[in-house]
Amino acid sequence: MWRRYLSSSSSRNGVQGAVEKKWDAVIVGGGHNGLTAAAYLARSGLSVAVLERRHLIGGAAVTEELIPGFRFSRCSYLQSLLRPSIIRELELGRHGLTMLKRIPSSFTPCADGRYLLLGPDSELNHSEISKFSKKDADAYPRYENQLLKFCNFMDLLLDSPTPESLHGDRSSFTERMKDKLQKSAFWSRCLGKAMSMGQKDMVDFMDLLLSPSSKVLNNWFEGDVLKATLATDAVIGSMASVHTPGSGYVLLHHVMGETDGHRGVWSYVEGGMGSVSSAISNAAKEAGAHIITNAEVAQLMINEDSETVNGVLLKDGTLVHSSTVLSNATPHHTFTELVPQNVLPEDFQLTIRNLDYNSGTTKINLAVDRLPQFKCCNPCGSEAGPEHMGTIHIGAESMEEIDAACKDALNGLSSRRPVIEMTIPSSLDKTISPPGKHVINLFVQYTPYSPSEGSWGDSKYRELFANRCFSLIDEYAPGFSSSIIGYDMLTPPDLEREFGLTGGNIFHGAMGLDSLFLMRPVKGWSDYRTPVRGLYLCGSGAHPGGGVMGASCRNAAHVVLHDIKSNSSTA
Repeated sequence: MWRRYLSSSSSRNGVQGAVEKKWDAVIVGGGHNGLTAAAYLARSGLSVAVLERRHLIGGAAVTEELIPGFRFSRCSYLQSLLRPSIIRELELGRHGLTMLKRIPSSFTPCADGRYLLLGPDSELNHSEISKFSKKDADAYPRYENQLLKFCNFMDLLLDSPTPESLHGDRSSFTERMKDKLQKSAFWSRCLGKAMSMGQKDMVDFMDLLLSPSSKVLNNWFEGDVLKATLATDAVIGSMASVHTPGSGYVLLHHVMGETDGHRGVWSYVEGGMGSVSSAISNAAKEAGAHIITNAEVAQLMINEDSETVNGVLLKDGTLVHSSTVLSNATPHHTFTELVPQNVLPEDFQLTIRNLDYNSGTTKINLAVDRLPQFKCCNPCGSEAGPEHMGTIHIGAESMEEIDAACKDALNGLSSRRPVIEMTIPSSLDKTISPPGKHVINLFVQYTPYSPSEGSWGDSKYRELFANRCFSLIDEYAPGFSSSIIGYDMLTPPDLEREFGLTGGNIFHGAMGLDSLFLMRPVKGWSDYRTPVRGLYLCGSGAHPGGGVMGASCRNAAHVVLHDIKSNSSTA
């Protein structure tokens, strides 16, 4: 007998029901993407169930109280990329999403006693950059404006499914003709955007996409500190160097997002990043979606005769029946672990196995009893100053230092001098820590998945690396180490085990040019559909990629709704 759970509660306890009901759609994974897909599908009248493996929803956009009184954004820690259309259409403000703008947004302390503050205030930026180079201060607004032009072009790509070719055996002649018209319209819009930019800007755009970030930044600026501060945006979450071709594309993330309509402004979320997932969950449940935690999917149920999905089998043996399944898991996990063997075409399986999941990322969450006091700034006492508001760049005063840290990891070593992005969300958010105490996030690079000089399973090795990071911060903020009450460290294997991030890659796969747009996750299958009928990808492993963006799941939901409508009209 098929068993199903019929409650909109986010817990399985006490909500089990043994009934023979078939859901319109089942979503594997209750991360922000899975929840967003559920909201759109439920708002369209479908019966939707979200199955989350962990005890709480959110995936990598989650808030957890690991130390009493301290609530950590355990993985993702900043908001900007979440698509404005999702915030607006799902009314996330009404459902509890409150964003706290960071002004200024960036602080880079220097060993020689200088520092660089950057933010949305153009006068502040000019004044701060002028301390290092008057030429760079004059060039910076032009650099920002050019990136903004490119981002306006990117909006079309982010908010649209890819113009993937329909698979001939899956569509009627009428569907194929409609598809050709839609693709023509898409490329016409792209051409219109390109023509509005002009040839020079388009050539510059292609240069940005193909070039190493070091080349892009060297062509714009002369000051090491400014270039290093901007270059961290190009390598974040990857195992790439500033000299890696194509790393320039990720520079767009510096201005691609927005907060309350202000481009390039990153924010903290009140209550931590779990509040993003909570707001989306509230919207989904209001629309009728059912969200079930502690429900780990072991395998997809496939009808071997028709190669269509029938539902999922949970690890506890429960069968959840549906002819439409959306996977918020990584492509690797979806196709090599959830889909039964001998179902997928051999060439598709080979390509999936060869996807790049390399990651050099470790996240350290700390509870501290006081704010760090940077020796390049005047002491601020217990009150947060401008230096505490935004992202604090530690250990990278030049692009050469970033490259050296990356080379260590490529040689199997955890960076001897790590590149650290420090954020202190409690400087603005008073809901996540006790009075006078603070929550600090460290996003650290580079740490190989399997270091050659030790193992992340060795507590001594883990402690050695954590202390290396804390000692580096001590160089800029003396006494920082002594302020630590406790910490939680997530290395690449931890991120894989705890959050299902294959290889510890926070983007569900590399964000190189060979893994974007029509190539994501693999060539020929970029439109969220898969070789298994009724199975769709809705996570960051699909177009347009990673970050707390929500674009992939919104696009996937629209594709699912289109397919359901088409199938019902031909039935």
